[in-house]
Amino acid sequence: MAWMKKSKKFQYSDSCNKVFGYWRLRTMYSIMIGYSSFYLIRQNFSLAIPAICSDLNYTKSDIGVVISIAAPLYGLGKCFFGLIGDRYSARYIMGIGLLCSAFMNICMGFSSIIPAFAIFWALNYCFQSMGWPPCAKLLTHWFSPTEIGTKWAMWNTSHQIGGAVIALSGPFILMYFGWRFIFFLPGIVSILLSLFLFNRLRDTPESLKLPSVEKMTGLASVAESSKWETEKNVKLSYYETLKMALSNKFVWCVGLANFFVYICRMTFLNWGPTILLESKESSLAGAGFQMVGYDLAGMCGGVFAGYLSDKVFKGRRGPVSSICMMAFAALMTLLWAVPKNSQVLSSVCMMCLGFLITGPQILIGVAATDFSTKKAAATASGFTGTLGYIGTAVSGFGTGYLADNFGWASVFFAIIVSALASAILLIMTWNKRSEVLQPII
Repeated sequence: MAWMKKSKKFQYSDSCNKVFGYWRLRTMYSIMIGYSSFYLIRQNFSLAIPAICSDLNYTKSDIGVVISIAAPLYGLGKCFFGLIGDRYSARYIMGIGLLCSAFMNICMGFSSIIPAFAIFWALNYCFQSMGWPPCAKLLTHWFSPTEIGTKWAMWNTSHQIGGAVIALSGPFILMYFGWRFIFFLPGIVSILLSLFLFNRLRDTPESLKLPSVEKMTGLASVAESSKWETEKNVKLSYYETLKMALSNKFVWCVGLANFFVYICRMTFLNWGPTILLESKESSLAGAGFQMVGYDLAGMCGGVFAGYLSDKVFKGRRGPVSSICMMAFAALMTLLWAVPKNSQVLSSVCMMCLGFLITGPQILIGVAATDFSTKKAAATASGFTGTLGYIGTAVSGFGTGYLADNFGWASVFFAIIVSALASAILLIMTWNKRSEVLQPII
């Protein structure tokens, strides 16, 4: 590949730039399609629950056991496979995870007893946790710290894309084919898409004999002086990788912040319609409309927050994330004060809340990879994800307990406190950015 050195930076031929750009684009659309497909075979169960209960005479408590067993495994799996992903091929980990998850869905379609549902859905969630860490690794290898906030936010829309596809297609599958096919059909599609991932993904530019993203963007002289970047050919042990990620106090700051962010975020995803129905006396249709607005605004808010962190704050994720969480606490206070039956005002509040919460949820993952190194990017991101899903578990039981015993006012108060706690933790990272950028911006 033709290139020449000039003023401590590298200048590459047009052909090199085109090839590099092609592979970056290919990586982005591949991980977006791949991660969207994980959601096809994750959110399908919730659509099938009423039909399963009716057809097999199971109670909601029976199905709740299945969900409760599976959910914690996903959070733990993100940390475990993050550690694995930093040592082995992200391409194969993501592809194998999707393939195995698809087979577990097909097994779900053949199941009829609760123990079988519990085993296969728990295994599905284990394999589902192989999706996020490889994406974190691929993003950090193909996109520089000066742009990764925006690119990560663009990739993050695959959550909503996959969820929307199954939400729109699921009812028709149920209507015309029955609940078993809501596992069979997405499972078959995901098997095909796993083969697509094996074909399209490549781990790093260097594996294709291309320059690193730091060299392509003119950060090479700084990156190569980094303690960890000068040891590219050294393969770290699991302990060394874990130590590299968890010995960083800033990774802990954003990880603990993620615990509180997920309490805020998942309380609305899991309990949002119930909160609106019971505390604001919204209609069922109105509550559904407000939750759609919450999700759509979240997609826009995530991309906007990523762009701000890249372009305005020059790679610092803390300012955008902490400001969003403080604003989220203020909006929660407003929603709490909104009179009952004020559909328009509560709808506006819900859209603003969705817009604000998605940015920190995305940027915490970005910050974790910024604060660690490429050698521990998936581990650090997986660790913050694990703490986030602990927050999800707390919000699930905690919201129900508070609502039953102290009313919805206590839930609003708990969310506001959680938002402020996350903001305080994120403020502690206000001036911190990637080590690659720290000396030059």
